Amino acid sequence: MTGGDDPDPARAGTTTLRDVGERALIRRIRDRVGAGGPRVLAGIGDDAAVVAGSGGTLLLTTDSFLEDVHFRRRTATLRDIGAKALAVNVSDIAAMGGEPRWALIALALPPTLSVLDVDELYAGLEETAERYGVSLVGGDTCAAPVGLGLAVTLVGEVDGAPVRRDGARPGDAILVTGTLGAAAAGLAVLEGGPGPAPADAVGEVIRAHRRPTPRVAEGRLIRASQAATAMIDLSDGFSTDLGHILAESRVGALVRLDALPVAAAACQVARARGTDVLTWAVSGGEDYELLFTATASRAAALARDVTLETGTPVRIVGEVQPAEVGLRLVDATGHPRAVRPGFDHFASGAERGAGQARRSTGSANG
Repeated sequence: MTGGDDPDPARAGTTTLRDVGERALIRRIRDRVGAGGPRVLAGIGDDAAVVAGSGGTLLLTTDSFLEDVHFRRRTATLRDIGAKALAVNVSDIAAMGGEPRWALIALALPPTLSVLDVDELYAGLEETAERYGVSLVGGDTCAAPVGLGLAVTLVGEVDGAPVRRDGARPGDAILVTGTLGAAAAGLAVLEGGPGPAPADAVGEVIRAHRRPTPRVAEGRLIRASQAATAMIDLSDGFSTDLGHILAESRVGALVRLDALPVAAAACQVARARGTDVLTWAVSGGEDYELLFTATASRAAALARDVTLETGTPVRIVGEVQPAEVGLRLVDATGHPRAVRPGFDHFASGAERGAGQARRSTGSANG
């Protein structure tokens, strides 16, 4: 058995999560709980669950944010931690083309934490909530014996059908918003030092890691265009998250690595550290950009319209192909290039993914 395989029932008692990996665990849970009932339009397997409410369609997502798993307090302020914890959930709603609305915050707090520290944590949550129109409406508090933890549950709304992961078809274009690699570069700087990289580039990648920008307006426009066929936010890394779309849509893909919009600041930091910036861009994760597919005839116009409307650049980076092709990433000469996988919570440290040893998956359901 290899990582990603569901264990044989006879061996399940001795099989560990490290043996199977995060994807197989999610599939196992998904098979166990089933579809969820007649009002559940989409359950496990997307950025958010989709539920038919009495007055419209609701999007439900949740994420945990744990000290020394998703963040370190020596490399981020409590205000940064609170802001990011909500932002990654907002990004899940954006990936469905929805609007974030109401959040519940569950806190696990060490009794030695000061009241002012909790105020700072909530100040960060409130900053993100105000920016994206989210109301903080409840939650839970409990004592934590070691470390700080948050669990955010966010409810959003969508006017019409959301964009899911399972609609990509051969011939569609593959597109991505913004730039890639800055968040992974920021983590590398925070944990390993900046080296001789320019100060402005260092500051930019650290901000990208600590304060991601969910693409809510962009997601709304992409959904409204009716040209998009599938979408996901980039939390676990470009290659891993594209793999989620391919698995749900049962298709393959060809990606031109020279077309990827790599962040200029990440390039500067990579050169200073002697690192291949493509590793951060393809496998690093936590960029929280939107990766989506669209019908080929409308993809260029959609990219132009979203860029003009929001100021966020959108680039075509590849094409959806038949499933038997798998995922092929090629360089400028057309030669295949192997890349490291993105983040997996249950892999060993050496296998976990490129550069991001501790961070959120940014995905509620898969």
